[in-house]
Amino acid sequence: MEEGRTMNYLIGIDVGTSGTKTVLFDERGQVVASALKEYPLYQPRNGWAQQRPEDWRDAVLGTLKEVMEQSRVPAADVKSIGLSGQMHGLVMLDGQGEVIRPSIIWCDQRTGEEVEDMLQVMPRERWIQITANPPLTGWTAAKILWVRKHEPENYGRCRHILLPKDYIRYVLTGVFATEVSDASGMQLLDVPGRCWSEEVLEKLDIPREWLGTVHESCEVTGHLLPDIAAKVGLTAETAVAGGAGDNAAAAVGTGVVKDGRAFTTIGTSGVVFAHSSKVVIDPAGRVHTCCCAVPGAWHIMGVTQGAGLSLKWMKDNFCQDYTAAAQAEGRDVYELVNRAVEGIPAGSDRLIYLPYLMGERTPHLDPDCRGVFFGLSAVHTRAHLLRAVMEGVAFSLADCNDILQEMGIHVDQMMACGGGGKSPVWRQMLADLYGCRVQTAEQTEGPALGAAVLAGVGCGLYGSVEKACDALVSPGSGCSPEEEVAVVYRQYHRLYKKLYRSLKEDYRELARL
Repeated sequence: MEEGRTMNYLIGIDVGTSGTKTVLFDERGQVVASALKEYPLYQPRNGWAQQRPEDWRDAVLGTLKEVMEQSRVPAADVKSIGLSGQMHGLVMLDGQGEVIRPSIIWCDQRTGEEVEDMLQVMPRERWIQITANPPLTGWTAAKILWVRKHEPENYGRCRHILLPKDYIRYVLTGVFATEVSDASGMQLLDVPGRCWSEEVLEKLDIPREWLGTVHESCEVTGHLLPDIAAKVGLTAETAVAGGAGDNAAAAVGTGVVKDGRAFTTIGTSGVVFAHSSKVVIDPAGRVHTCCCAVPGAWHIMGVTQGAGLSLKWMKDNFCQDYTAAAQAEGRDVYELVNRAVEGIPAGSDRLIYLPYLMGERTPHLDPDCRGVFFGLSAVHTRAHLLRAVMEGVAFSLADCNDILQEMGIHVDQMMACGGGGKSPVWRQMLADLYGCRVQTAEQTEGPALGAAVLAGVGCGLYGSVEKACDALVSPGSGCSPEEEVAVVYRQYHRLYKKLYRSLKEDYRELARL
């Protein structure tokens, strides 16, 4: 940096499922301060999942204030904020901008009937042509229809429909807006055309005026309201950029912004995400095509609903002593999990886990399937179960990768990110199943960094998303496939795929009980 020139700063906010993380970066992409605030997920019934938008709001305002107080950076030097967040959640506001009901979030599976209703008003093939995806239970459009059918009073009060991060935009700026990557997951967007689909809105009878303006991800959408700026220690000149859905932001934060690049993230859900400079749509609808955060480009994404969620479920319910030991040693509990799993051979001594705790998206699109341990015997220990869970998630992610290859998406660089991406054991499983090197990024903030990069492009600090990533994102550690283990996993993966087919009708029967 030139002597005497003021350093510019950017903020990335990631409104996740377990909590909101806010990170203050300097213009070189270095972390200056960060803060995390967690909040609950509510499951009033089996297969339902809700959160309170007010919890997201309080977490964002609290963490913004915290990073500014931690850093003591002059408010005027923070040029722009980028937003990232969990996709597909339905936030409904009334005419006064007040939240009407808890948000029905991405992993909720209550909308099976509404998906069938959507297929009645328009053929599956037409849905895929316009929205690049068949009607899906977890996506926003079906949730809107569910509220209209089951909560007509709430629907009657609705005047604005927003996604989680776009509700935060409204809180910060007073603007009703979204951007193409997150809007792609609502099933209301013309994905090839990058605008709202008048045909879809007419077929579903959803008022166009309820939806915000659609921007590209790196465009400025508004500026902080004066009272919000004063509350968090910023200025009303601070811009707020479009930002991106969590996965599109993670792509930017790991440099996956060019053809041939892809990433796997293991967060609550798991994703295999590949960049594409042209629209490529799976006619079977097994993977999702969405607009990506690079203007004029798209991404193809396969999703595992219960990835990190599966390991967290195991840890929370069956590993309390690991948690106590980790606290006593001042270590992350997952370090102890990794250590236990390393001692178990590939294949977990003939134990297979199906990670369908919340139904499944890729490749099954089945809200009724549920988790299974297959092959349990008296020789198996808790460490076997933990390894089987990690392998089951890896098999599911390999299903996603196989479909991308079928579609002609050639990947020569696979990045790993998310909480599970930090695990060397999990990364090695992925390398063995993908048959390619799996690499981490030196930068670990993923979605928050991606959101900040988009904010920096929006306010003119960087010439383009690609140029920013070339300058700011550098590779970290990586691992290559081990052929002997890869042979073992190919055999297990074949059986893993067969198990879903064998159980498909049984899942439906279980759902009817």
